[in-house]
Amino acid sequence: MAGNLPVYIQIHDQIKKEIESGHWKVGDRLPSERELSVTFGVSRMTLRQAIQTLADEGILERKIGSGTYVAREKVQEKMTGTTSFTEIMHSQNREPSSRTVSYFKTTPSSSEMKHLDLKEQDAIIRMERVRYADGVPICFEVAGIPLDLVTDFSRDEVTNSFYNTLEGKGGYKINGANQTISAHLASEKIADYLEIKKGDAILRLRQVSFLEDGRPFEYVRSQYVGSRFEFYLEK
Repeated sequence: MAGNLPVYIQIHDQIKKEIESGHWKVGDRLPSERELSVTFGVSRMTLRQAIQTLADEGILERKIGSGTYVAREKVQEKMTGTTSFTEIMHSQNREPSSRTVSYFKTTPSSSEMKHLDLKEQDAIIRMERVRYADGVPICFEVAGIPLDLVTDFSRDEVTNSFYNTLEGKGGYKINGANQTISAHLASEKIADYLEIKKGDAILRLRQVSFLEDGRPFEYVRSQYVGSRFEFYLEK
């Protein structure tokens, strides 16, 4: 290796260039650290430093017991306003889809009453869905929606693209949301839905969404695969 840059940075740059040129594509498994250290003529410690830097940048993904892979570009959500999952996917040239795990009418929990400004005698639709980008599971979500808002909509209209249905067919205007994000480890149930391992990192989002008149219309608890999704702030 040559140049004034540290050797591991030079290796980092070369591997990144190989990926950008299409030599290694998304999902491809890289050669082993031993093979790469021989290829670059460096110690495995130096090679590992380069690989870890690429992993920290989200370019590579290290899977214990399996190897190092070219990572998928993470789905991003900008933390301003309210955007539907479908719109986020389309804006990033991804194909959105979902699988409904459950969908039923029920009474609201104390949290749902609080966040949706409901009373005990009110009813909600509670639905559980797995959301996908290009067929890859991104998040598992549980949504509570006041029943009176969706009585004129079919189940498919609510589960496939609720925001589009609400605005297009219902004539409502969506106007902002409150969001709370925290880091957690995936439970066995969530890991199964999202095709990850129990204990893998997840991002847990709680969101209350509002209509233009200030009425809360949705309380969602979502769990995102940490390695496939990221939030970013725009000031």
